[in-house]
Amino acid sequence: MPAITFFSLLLLFLLSSASHLLADPVLGFTRSDFPRNFVFGAATSAYQYEGAVAEDGRSPSIWDTFTHAGKMTDNSTGDVAADGYHKYKDDVKLMADTNLEAYRFSISWSRLIPSGRGAVNPKGLEYYNNVIDELVKNGIQVHVMLSHLDIPQILDDEYGGWLSPTIVEDFTEFADVCFREFGDRVSYWTTIDEPNVSALGSYDNGIFAPGRCSDPFGITKCTVGNSTIEPYIAAHNMILAHSSATRLYREKYRAAQKGAVGINVYSSWSYPLTNSNVDIEAAKRYLDFVFGWILEPFASGDYPEVMRTNAGTRLPSFTKSQSQLVKGAIDFVGINHYYSMYVNDRPLDKGTRDYSADMSVYQRASRAKPPSGKQVPSSSSRSDPEGLQLVLQYLSESYSDLPIYIQENGKSNI
Repeated sequence: MPAITFFSLLLLFLLSSASHLLADPVLGFTRSDFPRNFVFGAATSAYQYEGAVAEDGRSPSIWDTFTHAGKMTDNSTGDVAADGYHKYKDDVKLMADTNLEAYRFSISWSRLIPSGRGAVNPKGLEYYNNVIDELVKNGIQVHVMLSHLDIPQILDDEYGGWLSPTIVEDFTEFADVCFREFGDRVSYWTTIDEPNVSALGSYDNGIFAPGRCSDPFGITKCTVGNSTIEPYIAAHNMILAHSSATRLYREKYRAAQKGAVGINVYSSWSYPLTNSNVDIEAAKRYLDFVFGWILEPFASGDYPEVMRTNAGTRLPSFTKSQSQLVKGAIDFVGINHYYSMYVNDRPLDKGTRDYSADMSVYQRASRAKPPSGKQVPSSSSRSDPEGLQLVLQYLSESYSDLPIYIQENGKSNI
């Protein structure tokens, strides 16, 4: 996932429906060529932007622990990052000078509620109020991401973070503070960034904080974890946490604030490598695992059938009350799109499996669908505009009542 590279601004397009992207591309366009409700913006995440990790009452997050343990390949940390905690006014001025229309940033849970629950940090509250006020003053639409891969380290130490259902209540309390304190100026809330990727990076291959995995699935060397079940448990609790926070917003804040609450997923389109039936089915299965894993519960109250079949009891089940909580608990889908995948069928392993083995596809990333019989390029750094259009069409058809927001898009750096 590209988000592990520090950045100060990342291109963000916000759409009210997928149909706006379906026209033929035109070079030399101007702002007037786009609908009024098509918004150009940029985005940052707290740990990659703010810095000031030990200032004004902020407690360590799981990323502080992870980076200071030397887990980043370049040994980078977020200690300073883009120094947005001190330089946000300059950055907002740059946004205004470039006619940026929207800005999405994330809230550091560790800065706002250092103990994970309970007392709100006055300095953290002041900082986020100042950022929001500065954006409003400059006519920039405010979008907030509640959790961009980071949670307070204290909660990971206490009960395992996303691996425990306890986090649902704590996350809802955190969201409640944000809705209450900032909701008079914020109408667009995204709860969690890329649960489909963050669950894998954090609990399957160990490349994200808190860096858990088990052999033979870890990309990095992990000392703790279970790659076969933990990604499913973490994503399950993320879905429940999102749903709880969304229901809270609808019951307590929507009437007055008139905002919307959505969730973000990492997206990539799947092209079947050949026209064989097994590869076509593999491409469909890929979409169920990538999108359906997170989004299908909001539509039907349960996971896709192929996931329940292939993962079996390793995939958590929704109780009847949980299914009712989750179903319909989403106002929009945010997607991060960088490239597409070629996939072909992979026999289902009979031994120990993780999420990728459960998907049972071979996959490789590249820009355009190759002619039959040609070698598939292995590079994953190429963009695929056609794949993005197909993703939007697929989501629009599969979840027809939901607006789609392209929250990250560009050229992948992995």
